[in-house]
Amino acid sequence: MILSKSDRKLRIRRRIRKVSFGTATRPRLSVFRSNKEIYVQLIDDNSGNTLASASSRDKSIDAKGTKTEVANAVGKAIAEKAKKAGIETVAFDRGGNLYHGRVKSLAEGAREAGLKF
Repeated sequence: MILSKSDRKLRIRRRIRKVSFGTATRPRLSVFRSNKEIYVQLIDDNSGNTLASASSRDKSIDAKGTKTEVANAVGKAIAEKAKKAGIETVAFDRGGNLYHGRVKSLAEGAREAGLKF
């Protein structure tokens, strides 16, 4: 059985979500990557609330440079918002994407700014 690209990604996403769970003290850092933009949220799965979010579309993010550089800036922005909310550690959810390129850059930017995962 040959899976399409979207079916394969959905299968990977479900496999990740089996083990990745966010609480109020350790929320889930969920990443969504489209062709042009990148979005990230801190989610408390117990209550189903989004605690903080950032994206490459935000006015506060300097969206100049390559997509990888912008993803790094988004990672730093979400780490700053997490610090303001009193969050230090998160559970990383790459959302079915491979851990390289923009997803890796976002994670490195969040770690540089002080998030632990």
